[in-house]
Amino acid sequence: MNKIFLFQTQPQLIGLIVRSYAFKSDLKIKWIRPEKIPCFKPEKSGDLSSKPPIDKNQYLLEFRNSKELETANDYVKRLFTLEFNPNKQSQKVYLQENINKVKRHEHDSTSIEVKLARWTGQIRAWQQIMERFPRNKYIKVNLKELIDKRKKHLKYLRRWDYKKFEWILEKLNLVYKPPPNEFKWITRKDSLRKLTDKYCEDVKQERLNSLRLKYESEQPAFLEEKIRSLEFIRVEQKECGVEVTVSQEEINAVKVQLEDLKKKRVVMEEY
Repeated sequence: MNKIFLFQTQPQLIGLIVRSYAFKSDLKIKWIRPEKIPCFKPEKSGDLSSKPPIDKNQYLLEFRNSKELETANDYVKRLFTLEFNPNKQSQKVYLQENINKVKRHEHDSTSIEVKLARWTGQIRAWQQIMERFPRNKYIKVNLKELIDKRKKHLKYLRRWDYKKFEWILEKLNLVYKPPPNEFKWITRKDSLRKLTDKYCEDVKQERLNSLRLKYESEQPAFLEEKIRSLEFIRVEQKECGVEVTVSQEEINAVKVQLEDLKKKRVVMEEY
């Protein structure tokens, strides 16, 4: 009998249980999970500009100083331009343009400035490819490694020579984004707590502002009542022959305060 009784009352007990989880708030707070930005995007890497279009009418780097091309016909000249050559030749021209902005001398090829310029050009070229082919795992991995490598060398340059660090950022149009000191997962629970705290602070500030406006509107009437009360007390003390505790200077100070308040209100109404 006990077993049957427990079996019959169990659904009733379950219905009486008050759930303390999955509480739905009445506050008008909506949280949307922020979109995750991939590590290879310019927003994360710090690149403020993308790879510019290359002029395809330029000659290849190896044949720019060729004297034979000067006397060749137009068809031969076009064969030695970027238009009729693989894309890697255009990439070499773009990298060389980046290097020319920061190299120390004509034959510089190993300085930290040249390395950063070369890596930056390669990063932006790969970012352009990733925009077209986001599923290319090979370029994605290499791009991530190269961005981390550039960031590490920028950190060292910032420590060694800060003026050169700022100069290289300006020349290459970069922003240095160091890793955060503390990593924290973005969760719905913590975000809703922060939004609720902010909502409560806004409600409190709004009520304080409304209360302040209410008291400011009542301030002239309060000062007028204060002036009448002080004058009444002064007159009564004189008639009763007791020590006068309210001076005329104190009454005049309250009158000046009232006049200043009225002038401020007139100026605010004009604006």
